Amino acid sequence: MAIVTIARELAALGEETARELGRMTGYRIVDRDYIEKRLAEKGFKPEKQQRFDERRPGLWSSLSENGADYIRYLKLALYEEASEGDCIVMGRGGSVVFRKVPNHLAVRIGAPLGVRVDRAMREFSCDERQARQIVEQCDHNRLGFSKIFFDSNWADPRGYDLTINTARLDAVRAAELVKDCLALAIDADDEAAGKEMIPNLLLGQKVLIEIVCAKKVHLSGFTATADHGLVTLGGVSSTKAAIDLAVAAAKAVPGVREVENAIHMVQEYGA
Repeated sequence: MAIVTIARELAALGEETARELGRMTGYRIVDRDYIEKRLAEKGFKPEKQQRFDERRPGLWSSLSENGADYIRYLKLALYEEASEGDCIVMGRGGSVVFRKVPNHLAVRIGAPLGVRVDRAMREFSCDERQARQIVEQCDHNRLGFSKIFFDSNWADPRGYDLTINTARLDAVRAAELVKDCLALAIDADDEAAGKEMIPNLLLGQKVLIEIVCAKKVHLSGFTATADHGLVTLGGVSSTKAAIDLAVAAAKAVPGVREVENAIHMVQEYGA
């Protein structure tokens, strides 16, 4: 079992490489359409998703609960997909979401701007000026999405296990490179460790969403981590009632066998 995440520049053959890799390996491709459908099933309508999906949000959008909820549900959908086995995750901050997972290979696919502009001209049937605008706007959005929602530099090659320049490669050769790297970088121990970690990440995210999104419990710096059914809640609250509500909500989530409360209560000044 392995998870491949692919961050890609527009017109760098990212999607084409993913399709070829899926054909070679049998891995499922988790792309925009797939994620959009999964989030819609959870009540996050497509029109709301489009405000945040790999876009640099405006100031108010970045500060809104809608943006935070989008990322919470996005992580849930990605963990659910990873729990079902081998998959290729296209963008959506996947390289950050799975960064600490042992059986994860992070790939970035790019190409020089001039190459991508030429490809965009052909793909979108437009002139050079329009193609450059499209490419640069997409870069701007993906950089902003990663920075604002994940505090990560999407363009930094140090955030990836493998970076591919497709200026001189087609999608088949690029996919072969990823496949070879996958075999070299992830061994049986990594697969076993990742297989054990993913259910814990998934359960922790389910608990977080139940408390924050469903029950609307307000806690500062709230975290929910799971370890084989033992869930530890962290953060800060000014009221015991909020802590009790969070603990009760966590206990009701399927798969939780025990809850450890590590939420600190801090009395508000002047209260």
